[in-house]
Amino acid sequence: MRALFLFLLLPALTVAQPLARKVEEILARSPTAQKAHWGMRFVDLETGRILYERNGDRYFVPASNTKLFSTALALARLGPDYRFQTRVESDARPDSQGRIEGDIRLVGGGDPTMSARAMPYKKGPITGNPLQAVEELADQVAAAGVKFIGGDVVGDDSAYVWEPYPPGWSEDDTKWEYGAPVSALTINDNAIRLRISAGAKPGDPPVISFEPAVEYYFVHNYVRTIAKGEGFIRIDRGSRSRELEISGQLPVRTNAAYLVALDDPALFAARVFRDALIRRGVTVRGRAVARHRRPMEVESLKQAVAKPSNEGIVLAKRTSPPLVEILQVINKVSQNLHAELVLRETARVRRGIGSAQAGLEEMKQFLQELGVSPDDCRFEDGSGLSRLTIVTPRAVTTLLTKMAMSQHAEAWRSLLPIGGVDGTLEKRFVEEAANVTVRAKTGTLSHVAGLSGYAEGKNGAPVIFSILVNNFRGPSSEVRSLIDKITVWIASGR
Repeated sequence: MRALFLFLLLPALTVAQPLARKVEEILARSPTAQKAHWGMRFVDLETGRILYERNGDRYFVPASNTKLFSTALALARLGPDYRFQTRVESDARPDSQGRIEGDIRLVGGGDPTMSARAMPYKKGPITGNPLQAVEELADQVAAAGVKFIGGDVVGDDSAYVWEPYPPGWSEDDTKWEYGAPVSALTINDNAIRLRISAGAKPGDPPVISFEPAVEYYFVHNYVRTIAKGEGFIRIDRGSRSRELEISGQLPVRTNAAYLVALDDPALFAARVFRDALIRRGVTVRGRAVARHRRPMEVESLKQAVAKPSNEGIVLAKRTSPPLVEILQVINKVSQNLHAELVLRETARVRRGIGSAQAGLEEMKQFLQELGVSPDDCRFEDGSGLSRLTIVTPRAVTTLLTKMAMSQHAEAWRSLLPIGGVDGTLEKRFVEEAANVTVRAKTGTLSHVAGLSGYAEGKNGAPVIFSILVNNFRGPSSEVRSLIDKITVWIASGR
């Protein structure tokens, strides 16, 4: 019996030992790599055989590799054709003179696509009007005969619990677009572009503008125009959430631009929508206000979903593109906010409450169904921006294996960036793309790098892999280069 066991084990050993030696050789050339914490697992997709493993059962901060889990959950639970809906509602129809005496509500349904982003995914910069979706809703309201609104314009994001920042997001993250607050009413990825244009001569005050041009933030401008030299800008939130303090210096006739996160997306949406209605000749007596569902109102939200009430008179509505296109954007460009939104929408549909906690509970159940051990992961968010989320390489490769064999396998593979072609891998694997095809999700935080997905050489079987690196000190580019070398070698040279 012992001899038979050794005979069966021998082929695996003859493959694993050279792989292990080669990986160690690659890492040994880098002092940065030697001090880092590496986790790897490579699995033959056709046979399920483990080709190489290093710390496969240890915990790592996965960064945006987390999005593999949240997008897989949404695809499996909601289906590729699922769509989000945004509505404009009132409590009564306009009278014969087009008057609505009460409020009008812009009701968010979690749609991430209310922006200028091209759908389906397309490489290149985002162009067009970031408020186009809001303009179209305003057109519908005007076409419905509304000429007067006696109440407020309400930005209503109560479909999800108002918990804008998951645990483990740093305070600095929340200033920028990549850490924008999570809201069921999302416009322009809940961010606004801040432009700073230096003056024509030293001492001139720089001009500050926003795109889209909405009066939202109050700005304290302490930036100086200098004759020459290195420019720098510091942006801080003031004591009030809608105050920005901008300081620094810019050389003459130079510009700087930053994507600054909004603090209250529902309020921003209400202001944008109110402006759009007024430009169409609608008189609005009230203000733009926000309506949130606070965490202490969770039970009332459960009851509201369990026993839906009349949603009011629908004056306008917008339906999103299919979910599969949204998930493709999430993974191709690593869009944090959209990943958080689909996690909450999955929870709302499956558990009757649009909250992160309910989404993570649904995630736990989903992963158990796939055979991922509860001891192999702990999630605190759906995007990977949290430093508190941890997974093992074994959990990642198990997920990738099951999704490759699922009914959504083709759609699933289409979500991932392709090496040398698009997304976050457009500039990686460029030279190797002729011989190795890599479809994988990247992950990057301070001192964290990761790459997990599928790799296939011209003459080799497809390989499922996960490489997670934590606690390195040195350039991220160096670690990414090592990750890419290991991936290519195992996919094409084993």
